[in-house]
Amino acid sequence: MKEKLKIAVVGATGLVGSIILKVLEERGFSNEEIILVATQKNVGKEIDFAKRKIKIISVENAINSYCHYAIFSAGGSTSKQYAKLFAEKGTTVIDNSSAWRMDEDVPLVVPEINANSINSENRIIANPNCSTIQMVLALAPLHWKYKIKRIVVSTYQSITGTGVKAVNQLESEEKGETTEKIYPYQIHHNLFPHGGDFLEDGYTSEEKKLVDETRKIFSDNSIQVSATVVRVPVLGGHSESVNVEFENEFIMEDVFNILKNMEGVRVIDNPSQNLYPMPLYCEGKDEVFVGRIRRDFSKEKTLNLWIVSDNLRKGAATNAVQILQYLCKKRND
Repeated sequence: MKEKLKIAVVGATGLVGSIILKVLEERGFSNEEIILVATQKNVGKEIDFAKRKIKIISVENAINSYCHYAIFSAGGSTSKQYAKLFAEKGTTVIDNSSAWRMDEDVPLVVPEINANSINSENRIIANPNCSTIQMVLALAPLHWKYKIKRIVVSTYQSITGTGVKAVNQLESEEKGETTEKIYPYQIHHNLFPHGGDFLEDGYTSEEKKLVDETRKIFSDNSIQVSATVVRVPVLGGHSESVNVEFENEFIMEDVFNILKNMEGVRVIDNPSQNLYPMPLYCEGKDEVFVGRIRRDFSKEKTLNLWIVSDNLRKGAATNAVQILQYLCKKRND
């Protein structure tokens, strides 16, 4: 008889947490024992999952429940404080925050690219930043074929990446209502080149993640990355304008075929019919959508792409659950 898994979701009441539960149900985990964890004020409340109600418990109780796996989506400080405590009890943690991503002993995983970086000793596995995930998934097969030399990326990131307070701010501003500002400026009818915290070099922490995480996932510190992060008043997903220079020459027909054959990537590119990826279309879907694929005629061996994905799904929840699926498969092999 198959062993029943005990899976904790830490941060179950948040935007990403709610999507994690949805994806768990979609991907066949309905009959496992699901442990829901949230802040103290939510302990005792119930959440619907797979046609049953589950009570939220404290993180301390969850640690002592000896879960097989725990998916964290409760912010970096929570992950730093509690992930190792879960791991010490034998739980494998899949962490959605930035807390462990650049730790040299923690694999940073997009399953379609580098699931094999996980070994049996890993008790903490990091989920990359949402904007990194969609970019590297689209670029990975091209990197394997042509070897990336340099990436210039500008992101147009949904406010959902900041959380439910950002969504509330936008919706209140649309109605002309006064509300708590999670951003320094009005977001409705506006955008601003500010994601994360500003660093001493003038870049932001969100831009630095795109640089560091891309290199770690591709295991190649020679790749040059220049990033600009922009927050836009959009709910459906993140968009990215990517200019990528390769070491080797490419043929456009081959580029299209390579992208079409990459697991998790879907090409939408037909200018004659105005077909290209958009957040409005990508919302609620798990794929990374690529379009506006064209040669950069200003520089040799260089390509332009437009990459869009639902940042709450593939950019966070779905990627984490895919890691869980990989771990479960290895467990059963």
